[in-house]
Amino acid sequence: MNLIAPLCAAGFFASGVLSDPVSVTHYLVVGAILFTSGVVCMAVKRNALGILMGIELVLNGANVNFIAFGSPYLRGEGSASIGLDGEAIALFVILLAAAEAAVALAITLNFYNNHSTVDIDEADDLQG
Repeated sequence: MNLIAPLCAAGFFASGVLSDPVSVTHYLVVGAILFTSGVVCMAVKRNALGILMGIELVLNGANVNFIAFGSPYLRGEGSASIGLDGEAIALFVILLAAAEAAVALAITLNFYNNHSTVDIDEADDLQG
């Protein structure tokens, strides 16, 4: 059974929804959605692991934007560039996120061993 034929008959492709080429704007919208969902996740979650997931979403949203800003569509005609500026910054952010995840998970496991929970509201040990 061909599933695309009813869509063509309905004019779905003719309207340009799926036939438009992917541009820098599409990448920026996806990056903004990832960034916003990460900020909301960090603000709403009380669990340390949920906050870490929010941080990773924010970093991935920034990576998508770095890749989009490094695209050849945004560069001028005579600009001197190796063409991997956004990709190099995104690779650095990925390395930073891996180190951050390792350190944060080690802190979370240590906190769980001491308090038997990962709820960040229980972190009041340093109050005087």
